Amino acid sequence: MLQKAFGDSALSKTRAYEWYKQFKNARTTIDDLSRAGRPSTANTEENVAKGKEIVFKNRRTSLRELASELSIAYGTAQQILVDTLGMRRVAARLVPKDLNFVQKHHRKTVAADLISEARNDPTFMKRIITGDETWVYQYDMETSQQSSE
Repeated sequence: MLQKAFGDSALSKTRAYEWYKQFKNARTTIDDLSRAGRPSTANTEENVAKGKEIVFKNRRTSLRELASELSIAYGTAQQILVDTLGMRRVAARLVPKDLNFVQKHHRKTVAADLISEARNDPTFMKRIITGDETWVYQYDMETSQQSSE
């Protein structure tokens, strides 16, 4: 009945009975009790920051390379990229999504470069070649992809 009224935010019937039993057996706190086992120490702010920096330097870094550089498990590296940083690998597909931090940083860098170039060179805007609103791209041999830089 509680779950119908409050949805997922309500305790299940089984969980309510477990709590009742624990409080009847002299439990006095609602805080989590200490548990056996070792806490996770690899998914830290420091490792997240280092992982973010590594991805900024080379967006084609694999999870294995990232895990090796950070000296953490493969699953933890995956958790940092996917869950914490919200990244995912998308190849050869157009997928509607929000820009991630790497794409935002890259766009900001390119825009800043274009603005500074336009300020320093008065003929810069006249030298941009466009036709039918199509940009002329250069081919990057290292990544085998086109870029508009």
